[in-house]
Amino acid sequence: MSKRLQVLFDDAELGEIRRLARRRGVTVAELVREALRRERGRSAERDPRAKLDAVRGAARCGFPTADIDEMLAEIESGYLGRTAE
Repeated sequence: MSKRLQVLFDDAELGEIRRLARRRGVTVAELVREALRRERGRSAERDPRAKLDAVRGAARCGFPTADIDEMLAEIESGYLGRTAE
């Protein structure tokens, strides 16, 4: 079931929104729906629980580690095209 949402804009802002919708070839209503869907998607991406779950999942994996100076030397040698000393 669809519900109606009323949003008030001043004349200048509504004019800009109408021009944008016309350039994109959509109605103002569709433009607003798309913008709200995008924002809902961004909000889900920023959900701290999702980030914590990702960190916890990565922590369960065994990744190789090394001394930071050793790793930086290996990285630098890769840039220079020679083996680390």
